[in-house]
Amino acid sequence: QVQLVESGGGLVQAGGPLKLSCVASGRILSINTLNWYRQVPGNEREWVAQITSGGTTNYADSVKGRFTISRDNAKNSVFLQMNSLKAEDTAVYYCNAHVRRGTWDLGSWYWGQGTQVTVSS
Repeated sequence: QVQLVESGGGLVQAGGPLKLSCVASGRILSINTLNWYRQVPGNEREWVAQITSGGTTNYADSVKGRFTISRDNAKNSVFLQMNSLKAEDTAVYYCNAHVRRGTWDLGSWYWGQGTQVTVSS
């Protein structure tokens, strides 16, 4: 009963910015850790960024210094601000969230459907 929907993907020139959004809906008590992943067809899904319930952020080396993850708890949303985009950033980007549906629930991981980001060189 939890849904994650990403948006904001599209075609962008190398060097440009793009901001992705992910909104969670459904039966939600709390959202704890949030991640962004990305995947190129034929490759394994790659972890990109993480933000914890305490606001601690972590990034893959490939995006550190260029991408920023943030969250808006009131809107059940997580964002990924991508700057200085490179052709190798082209992928489908997925949000991933650990969600508690009630006090009885220890929490489960949920995935969005993905949004395509294409960086032209």
